[in-house]
Amino acid sequence: MPPIDSLFNSFSLKSLSMANRIVMAPMSRYHSPDNIPSEASAAYYQRRAAGGVGLILTEGTCPNHIAANGYENVPYFHGEERLAGWKKVVDQVHAEGGKIAPQLWHCGGIRKRGVMPEGDVDGYTPSGMNVPGKVTRHVMTQQDIDEVVRAYAEGARDAQRLGFDALEIHGAHGYLIDQFFWEGTNQRTDGYGGSMAARGRFAVEVIEACRSEVGPNFPILLRWSQWKQQDFSARLASSPQLLESFLQPLVDAGVDAFHCSQRRFWEPEFEGSDMNLAGWVKKLTGMPTITVGSVSLDQDFISQTSEGDGAESKPASIDRLLEMLDRGDFDLVAVGRALIANPDWPKVVRSGNTAGLQAFKKDLLAELA
Repeated sequence: MPPIDSLFNSFSLKSLSMANRIVMAPMSRYHSPDNIPSEASAAYYQRRAAGGVGLILTEGTCPNHIAANGYENVPYFHGEERLAGWKKVVDQVHAEGGKIAPQLWHCGGIRKRGVMPEGDVDGYTPSGMNVPGKVTRHVMTQQDIDEVVRAYAEGARDAQRLGFDALEIHGAHGYLIDQFFWEGTNQRTDGYGGSMAARGRFAVEVIEACRSEVGPNFPILLRWSQWKQQDFSARLASSPQLLESFLQPLVDAGVDAFHCSQRRFWEPEFEGSDMNLAGWVKKLTGMPTITVGSVSLDQDFISQTSEGDGAESKPASIDRLLEMLDRGDFDLVAVGRALIANPDWPKVVRSGNTAGLQAFKKDLLAELA
């Protein structure tokens, strides 16, 4: 096993100081009745902070827009009682010396009519499509776009006010921002569709609005992906040149770090190089990046889910991860399901006793522990 020192070096990004390079990946848990973060939620995040995570990214939480949510029992990021719930989460994480950022998440066309509490509200999309070619959702007007941008800005303001240490914007996996990015679901003919730059305009406006609320020193992270839940083979950028064109307007808008989502972190992004997506983003922009994707497990979540309820993902070597981190491909490492199974994953890995790590089983999602 390569030396693990690099995983436990400190890291700073503007006002954020982390004790190590380990990030808890955002994972939807669906355990927030009435869309309020519960005492169990606070204890869940507190355990990961006590276990040594450098930065916790919360599960996706919905800004103040009527169509932001697409699932039951998701925590919201607006309203006095909901924000008070998040304040408890922040305070309990900070009590353990941890750092935490909310992930603001608009589900876009993933939303279907009937999801409560909004009920008969349709999913909002750039062109009425949740999947390419099928117009089954609401087409956003300019007023709709402006309202969603304001909702994100309001969320950014509240994140800073509540004492969060940074902010992540969810722009990946086929949700609303990604539906603007993706030509397959963005067929608009106005200033938000067509070229890559135009398809990125909505995200740019969201980032700029958030930046205007939090000032220059509060870190803003953007999670993005090539793949979509609607199409695992989709790619926003098929070459380094196109990737650079995609990223630079986002940097100019105010992104401080990119959270580069892959299903398997070890997979190269482009032919002729063994660098993964986070490696290429760092190379092209010079910005800090977070890698993610089945870290410390032997299979990705989608593959495990397809095997049924009894399937498990077993602990796997992180040697390749450490090699990539040591050579500077990326700055931070997001750990997901391994942290559900092992709340003290950082401490166990640092001790060298990785034989004691537990497998991730789907039934662990049934409760917050």
